Amino acid sequence: MNNQSTVSDTKRNFYSQHTRPINSIYRRVVEELMVEMHLLSTNVDFAYDPIYALGVVSSFDRFMTSYRPEGDKQSIFVALCQSMGGNAQQYRTDAAAVEEFARSMQGGDIIEWMAHPTADGMGAQLANTLQSIASNPKFKYSRLFGIGLFTILEQAAPDLLKDEKKREAAILQIAEALHLPKDKAQKDLDTYRSNLDKLVQMEAVMADLAEAERKKREKRAQGKVEATVAAEAE
Repeated sequence: MNNQSTVSDTKRNFYSQHTRPINSIYRRVVEELMVEMHLLSTNVDFAYDPIYALGVVSSFDRFMTSYRPEGDKQSIFVALCQSMGGNAQQYRTDAAAVEEFARSMQGGDIIEWMAHPTADGMGAQLANTLQSIASNPKFKYSRLFGIGLFTILEQAAPDLLKDEKKREAAILQIAEALHLPKDKAQKDLDTYRSNLDKLVQMEAVMADLAEAERKKREKRAQGKVEATVAAEAE
């Protein structure tokens, strides 16, 4: 992407590609993600990698789970990636490959592997990425990269993440091995988990509101039927 591009340019590009209105509840989610990706893409030290891609995909999919109409989600994601010169299919493909490897590590020591990755088998690309990051003093860490790491742990060791001390120790070990800012990584992932919890609560409220509205419509419809029957009986 052109480093001279502004946030306004990116937003304009996005809305020229996805022309349908975005539900107001989710517009902020999309635009915050858009701005974050834009600022990273214009940073001289930033480089796309599959863990970052997984962070983008995971963040988008989770926060847009209940978005309606369902069919608009793909259009929004494609426009989001393309608005800053990215390829939505590459994001999806790279993210899926990392998740597949992470799931294959269930029962294994994913923490130790990520701290000392071996470039063999289906984890070769991820190992090369981790080794490159660890040896790059200018690596640009981001919240989305941190979410990618969290998602890897989530897929490979879901039980570990339920234990706060083990979770924090795992993140610390990985951050130290990759030379990432430990405190920032921990804070980013705590905030992400908190936001996911809030999302679940929000979706429950929205479901209750939708159910209440459905019952109102049914009651109104039933009232009209009864009124019609009564009028015909007179």
